[in-house]
Amino acid sequence: MNASLREQRESVVRRHMEAENVHDFDAVIDTFKHPRYELIATDEVHDGEKAVREYFRESRTAFPDQRNELIALHHADDAVISEFWLLGTHKGPLMGIEPTGKEFRCRMTAIFLFDGADLICERVYFDSGSILRQISE
Repeated sequence: MNASLREQRESVVRRHMEAENVHDFDAVIDTFKHPRYELIATDEVHDGEKAVREYFRESRTAFPDQRNELIALHHADDAVISEFWLLGTHKGPLMGIEPTGKEFRCRMTAIFLFDGADLICERVYFDSGSILRQISE
């Protein structure tokens, strides 16, 4: 991979993550060629703009202050791998769990998959049990 492509991809990932932090979901959608999130821990796939927007609505209803803190970025042939902390406060229903008002902090990894310079998927790995323990203790 040449340096220019690497820089383009990293710029996309940084814009994407920052837009998530400020809940500018139009800007998040615009970072994708085709919006797609795969949440491995919960076995959920949100494919297409409508599904991704619904994911944002549901997750930000449960955690209206959800945000990420970047730890590191790593580059691969077809991806940028992000290590980050995800944080939020449980202020809305989550999978049948009533809001507890408790905060969580969970270390996560997201693989941003690319086709050339085009972002085609964010695949997220995390320990859902860690989040559930923190919001229910």
